Amino acid sequence: MKKKWIVTIAAASMVLGAGTGAFAGSNLQEIKAYFDNSLKMTVNGKAFQPTNDKGVPTLPIVYNGTTYLPVRAVSGALGVAVDYDVKTKTVSIGEKSEGTPIADGFDDMYRTKDPQVTEFNGKDYKDVYFNNATGNRSGSFMLYPKGKYQKLYLQVAAIGEDVEKLVVKDSGKDIILKEESVTVADGLKTIVVDIGGVSELYVYGDLKDSGKLFVPLTTSYYK
Repeated sequence: MKKKWIVTIAAASMVLGAGTGAFAGSNLQEIKAYFDNSLKMTVNGKAFQPTNDKGVPTLPIVYNGTTYLPVRAVSGALGVAVDYDVKTKTVSIGEKSEGTPIADGFDDMYRTKDPQVTEFNGKDYKDVYFNNATGNRSGSFMLYPKGKYQKLYLQVAAIGEDVEKLVVKDSGKDIILKEESVTVADGLKTIVVDIGGVSELYVYGDLKDSGKLFVPLTTSYYK
């Protein structure tokens, strides 16, 4: 029901937040609307003040008896991803139909395209995170979905030693979103994580002795 409500307000809200350059478009219709500074909002019983991406409070708009709310602020409060494609003028809310590989923007010292280590179970994944350091240590990396995606499909394999606990955390709120074991017997395991509204993710797992962590970056993706 919450997602339906957001979809209803999405079109008007995104147009109003698109910037002054958008008003040169031929498909826009001029209207007379009003800011309503008397409307109060709560989310899960707690007072909520919508803000824009710079943290400035925004007001709801009333037009022809209908109240319009800023979709990005409301989506963030409800943990629902929202994105806007300027080229296609498309608002995407929730999980997308096509995946975006986590390789886009991935930066880590253990990222490699070395063909000697990018292969797993007979398949060459070309571009991977491969932590092959020795001794007890943490295999960790950062991801930056920037609140644009609803789900993370993370593929991961433990090589040599099981990973007793692999954790995916919302680093901004310091909240654990997913915690699973990854065993050698699992092969390449897909972990699905709800990341709606999350900007930064911290992924880590304790690696023992000769254990290695293998994450293909092209087949792990956001949606």
